[in-house]
Amino acid sequence: MTKQTIFANATLILNDEVVRGSVRVSDGMITDIDTGTSVSTGATDLEGDYLAPGLVELHTDNLERHLSPRPKVDWPYRAAILAHDRELAGTGITTVFDAIRVGSIVSGASKRYGKYARQMTDEILAMRQAGLLRISHHIHLRAEICSETLAEEFAEFSPQDRIGIVSMMDHTPGQRQFADLSKFETYVRGKYSFEDQEYRDYVDFLYGLQAQFGAGHEAATVEAAKRLGATLASHDDTTPDQVATSQAYGVTLAEFPTTVAAADACHAHDIATIMGAPNLIRGGSHSGNVAAAELARLDRLDILSSDYVPSGLLMAAVQLGDLWGDLPRGMATVTARPAQAVGLTDRGVLCVGQKADVIRFAVLDGTPVLKETWSAGARVF
Repeated sequence: MTKQTIFANATLILNDEVVRGSVRVSDGMITDIDTGTSVSTGATDLEGDYLAPGLVELHTDNLERHLSPRPKVDWPYRAAILAHDRELAGTGITTVFDAIRVGSIVSGASKRYGKYARQMTDEILAMRQAGLLRISHHIHLRAEICSETLAEEFAEFSPQDRIGIVSMMDHTPGQRQFADLSKFETYVRGKYSFEDQEYRDYVDFLYGLQAQFGAGHEAATVEAAKRLGATLASHDDTTPDQVATSQAYGVTLAEFPTTVAAADACHAHDIATIMGAPNLIRGGSHSGNVAAAELARLDRLDILSSDYVPSGLLMAAVQLGDLWGDLPRGMATVTARPAQAVGLTDRGVLCVGQKADVIRFAVLDGTPVLKETWSAGARVF
């Protein structure tokens, strides 16, 4: 039996305009869009609230936050995944690429962390197959270049895992995100409570890892992305030379470039730029790097990511709409643009024939208030 829902009297955020109208959904797909304020019998009256595509999140650390809710506290994988899934549904995210680290540090005295990517991926895929998740989950493998076990962890994955994104991340101090060593020291000592000597030993240890494994791990990451059929992303590109290297590797997504020069180079190489929603909302980067708003004004911001605050994604998209004077363009940075960047052609826009991933929200004094979320036509929040 066909299951049908009509959202009427809504303010529709379409690809290039905002209009009052209605959307008909049948069996999880958008089957009709009409204009006007009429509410037919059996339709849901949205009373003028916005109806927009569900949000598409390409990079979030939120799952790891649920895995370790306190320092040195490990939480069961399935419980963490479920909490993460429900939280994202409650922020309007209907498609997520769960960022999972590959590459571990298993020696050294200062800070060790073991592998978990294979087991976590298995859990997500099993829960997805069993229909236990409210929204659409995909896998994003975050390759930590400054680690010891990256190549052997990549070897545990195959094309059958349908990995969506592989990103190259190098958190060696003194470059990229932490070009300012004082910012790195503040971050690390605040997070791990290192004493002076512990901090110095840790930095020296990381420099040694980069010297020993850096080049080999970059090559292994590029090879893994090709073998797995994944979109390849760079992370924290800082200079035009780094962007040129990324382009030569086949990178099509640049996560959080740290300078205007890097963002300009990405634009010249047709590499889509992702910036963090918290950066935009807070008015700047917590690491002292380029502000997302500056790149937006320079037309160098293509996609937003919630990064470490899921609720920030919708808020930042609305803020971008205000900054640009173009709400559809702002919303596209969290819907159509990220979907297109990873080859998802069935979502991201309100259009007949698209998957019925939609959200309802109002705006109160500039702050969006999410009211409902639907994934494939099913209400999940």
